[in-house]
Amino acid sequence: MKRVILLSLLNVLLAHVIAQDSLRLVLLNNEQWWGGSSNYGHFMPFHANEYAANLYGDRSVNQSAPLFISNAGRWVWSDEPFAYRFIKDTLIINKAHGRIQSGQAGSTLATAYSFVSKTFFPTSGKWIDSLLIKSPQYNLWIELGYHPNQRAVLNYANEVLKNNYPPGVLMIDDNWTDYYGQFDFNRDRFPDAAALIDSLHRKGFKVMVWISPFISPDSETFRELMQKRLLLLDNGGDAAMAWNDKKAKPLITYWWNGFSATLDLSNPAAQQWLKDKLHWLQKTYGIDGFKFDAGEPHYYDYPQLLSFKKSSANDHCMYWAQIGLDFPFNEYRAMWKMGGQPLGERLNDKAHTWTDLQTLIPNTIAQQLMGYTFTCPDIIGGGLLSSFAPGKKIDQQLIVRSAQCHALMPMMQFSAGPWRVLDSVNERAVHKAVELRQQHVSYIMEVLRQSAATGEPALRPLEYNYPNQGYAAVQDQFLLGNRFMVAPVVTSSNTRTVLVPKGKWRFRGNIIKGPLKQTIDVAPDELPVYEKVD
Repeated sequence: MKRVILLSLLNVLLAHVIAQDSLRLVLLNNEQWWGGSSNYGHFMPFHANEYAANLYGDRSVNQSAPLFISNAGRWVWSDEPFAYRFIKDTLIINKAHGRIQSGQAGSTLATAYSFVSKTFFPTSGKWIDSLLIKSPQYNLWIELGYHPNQRAVLNYANEVLKNNYPPGVLMIDDNWTDYYGQFDFNRDRFPDAAALIDSLHRKGFKVMVWISPFISPDSETFRELMQKRLLLLDNGGDAAMAWNDKKAKPLITYWWNGFSATLDLSNPAAQQWLKDKLHWLQKTYGIDGFKFDAGEPHYYDYPQLLSFKKSSANDHCMYWAQIGLDFPFNEYRAMWKMGGQPLGERLNDKAHTWTDLQTLIPNTIAQQLMGYTFTCPDIIGGGLLSSFAPGKKIDQQLIVRSAQCHALMPMMQFSAGPWRVLDSVNERAVHKAVELRQQHVSYIMEVLRQSAATGEPALRPLEYNYPNQGYAAVQDQFLLGNRFMVAPVVTSSNTRTVLVPKGKWRFRGNIIKGPLKQTIDVAPDELPVYEKVD
């Protein structure tokens, strides 16, 4: 305990802070950086590799934060978005919408992260619902696409149980309503939604439904919200127009499903309107929670946008995220500056390719190093609907290796039914990955409890625990807490190289001593897991 207190005091002493409007940092020898946007995790750590992005109106479609931390203990933070560029040996930050703070806390990635997490996004100590972690999740997107219906949902749940997968959270995805903003089931596709949800509950499932902040124009809901001024407004090019000007009309914007208006969640009345609708769904049908899709900052990056409270594009993304704090069954993909909060954070839709599978570990690490504890590595085999369109070839080996990659991460999510797309041999391999998770789920829960209590990342890069030992660039291994190192196969080869850090590790029943580099053959149904024993 004394050691923890002394380290905390040391971090405070070393964390000298400089506040300024722009920043130019010369990178130290072998200094590596993480931060910005989780969707760019596979480009991290940044050093000599040139990379640039602007966090304002962030277009990365995933979790982001105005944060960078390095394995030399240095850090950068702002309360507002900024542009950044790594070029040669320099980090340049400019176009800042607020003051930039920078400093140093210790001399490692772990000490830098510990300081920034406690200072800028301290953990709330709260949890999402534990079922999201204890059992695999089942999302109906790949199986049903834009055509969910009562019979197909029930059939999918029955197949889960028939094929000996554990019940868990089942997510009914897009297009279960008549139009966006209605927040009620389409009666043709779901003639008795209450009976469906009750049946799913009796089978051991909890049920989440897809929602977005968009409102279909020319609808009853649109007219109600327009009259109440609960939609984002359009100033018509008049920058001096005030929000309460009667000439301001609802802003119609384009997103992936067409043209819509958008709830103005800077307005407490709009927040309450939405929460009331969601609570009504829970009371009326027994819905357990919600998949909060969309909300990306770039959907709010319009010069003509007027809102109840003057807000940045990124602020609007944050308002959408804050709604989920009322619902322990939640999932988000787009996120801004909500580290330390009890929100489920999914990686964006991945294609059914080995290239995209290889992004799961580094992008999840990037999530964790921005304070997003409850992470989900998208959907097993890929969550991009077009990858599973009729006539597309399914790579069964890829689905198996994807399931293994998910198995010891904070969450594991299926969509394409393994019983449908895999032969018996490969489906058994997926079952084995699920069983491995069930064997380790108590430890996964323990690590997440510690993370929620302290803010420390649950899933870490090797560099976090073994600083300055040559592991900064490792993207195909991760640590689960302090006890396990996981080395999934993320290529089509059944051979891989593993970097084993110092200490004693149990692997395949034998004790090995690191540091060492070993090349191993990995059976198609095996996930290499190393357990620290000293």
